[in-house]
Amino acid sequence: MSDVYEKLEALLRSLGLKRTELRIYRLLLEKSEPMRITEIQRELGISERSVREHVLSLYRKGILRRRLIEQGWLGYVYTAVTPSEVLEHIKENLVKRINELEKELKSPSGQRN
Repeated sequence: MSDVYEKLEALLRSLGLKRTELRIYRLLLEKSEPMRITEIQRELGISERSVREHVLSLYRKGILRRRLIEQGWLGYVYTAVTPSEVLEHIKENLVKRINELEKELKSPSGQRN
């Protein structure tokens, strides 16, 4: 299974994911339980600010999920999306972008002489 993860990470790197984002994704996949920013920060030994930035980027890209929790304080916990869901998300986005580009190329303003 680690070979699959390595191939997925190579694909994600080719799509612009940063090394730290990949470390966070892999950590959450391996833990398979929700983690807070501070827990991720402690596990990886990187600054909390950096973790927040990378986690938000991964969340926006659909690679992480978050859930609001209230335990005397409000905050989010994060979990990794499964590799198969990540691949499906990538495929959907690529197909959507290809379709948009094809549509532009077929329109009169998209054609060049």
